[in-house]
Amino acid sequence: MYLASLGKLALGSRLKALSDHFYGAADEVYRTLGAPIESRWLPVLRYLWDAGPNTVTDVAHAIGQTHSAVSQLTDKLVRAGMVRRRRDPADGRRSVLTLTDKAHAALAGLGPIWCAVQRGVSSSLEAHAAQLLDAIEACERSLQERPVAAAILAEHDAIKATPLRIVPYAPALREHFYRLNAQWLEHHFRIEEIDRAVLSDPERYILQPGGAIFFACLGEEVIGTCALLQESPGVFELTKMGVDETFRGLGAGKRLLEACIAEFHHRGGQTLFLESNSRLQTALRMYEKAGFVMQPSVRPGSHYERADVYMIYRPETSPRQP
Repeated sequence: MYLASLGKLALGSRLKALSDHFYGAADEVYRTLGAPIESRWLPVLRYLWDAGPNTVTDVAHAIGQTHSAVSQLTDKLVRAGMVRRRRDPADGRRSVLTLTDKAHAALAGLGPIWCAVQRGVSSSLEAHAAQLLDAIEACERSLQERPVAAAILAEHDAIKATPLRIVPYAPALREHFYRLNAQWLEHHFRIEEIDRAVLSDPERYILQPGGAIFFACLGEEVIGTCALLQESPGVFELTKMGVDETFRGLGAGKRLLEACIAEFHHRGGQTLFLESNSRLQTALRMYEKAGFVMQPSVRPGSHYERADVYMIYRPETSPRQP
């Protein structure tokens, strides 16, 4: 499932899909058994049935929905003849919601259905039903103590305030060289044998032949990497660039690219090239801005099955930055 691969980033979407599934199942049951209600009506109707007449504000607070959402649902319930608005005798400026006789009659006959719902959910989800309810309750408590929007904004401020550092290769960073490249390779293509060899032993295949490897670090997080591979004296390949998708948009790819180009010049390189794939449009645009020029055909003798783009560094042709 694609949303599952996004983890916490798609939490809201996954919960909505799960909610829609349960709403749909309940509506199917109500229709099949001839119950005159809809699943989305239940929180308001059931609360008014249990607690008696209440204001929209009180209902919204009790069921954990916004005042606007409860007000809109109330409009539907009024049109359906299930709820009536009347003036609060204690405060004429407020409206009080009360169930109609039609609603009382409908709800009074739903006992067997609600019992079946309880048992059916337990049967379908088995032990996960109790675990899910416990998890929901724990989440609700946590969100009351610290609203998620505030927590997200605080983390965003912390991320933006953390300096991005470019550091050279160190043995302790070897696992990140593999991890960061495997992430994008597995997402877009597959890890080829040449990739597996180079990523597993970068000292042998990149550093010993005269190359260099750089990493982008955000605080203690290693979020990106890129390598400069010396193919022959004066000829270098820009290769193995990967940025953790969680941290894209911070400029790590651009900084890594600049570090590799600077190292190329520092070593007196004569030719710098790269191989890529036409599907990676964001990366290709970044390379072009840095001065890489698209060649009319793939590189002769390319080692990569996925490579259908060949670019050579021509800094004099790079577009001027505003």
